[in-house]
Amino acid sequence: MYAINGINDHIHILCSFPTKISLAVALRNIKGSSSTWLHKKYPKLSYLKWQAGYGAFSVSHSQVDEVKVYVENQLEHHKEMTFQEDFLILLKKHKVDFNEDYLWG
Repeated sequence: MYAINGINDHIHILCSFPTKISLAVALRNIKGSSSTWLHKKYPKLSYLKWQAGYGAFSVSHSQVDEVKVYVENQLEHHKEMTFQEDFLILLKKHKVDFNEDYLWG
């Protein structure tokens, strides 16, 4: 784990994991174990749930420090733009094909 941070409507995780573990399995494990911990530690928050999907981007090792700063500064960053605006910029920057009708659930 290099960095983890979030605000009220999303979370960023900058990490690496073994190549024999798929992204889907890694995120299933992160979501599952964090939900279990949260619901045990704070039973009154049992209504909180992860969304069904996720967005994931690979990062070159040479960019880890820069992305870590981005993750650590989410509160300040999102004073400038919403999560949705930021995510659309990332998708477009990385030339990801998407249909916005399916992005926000």
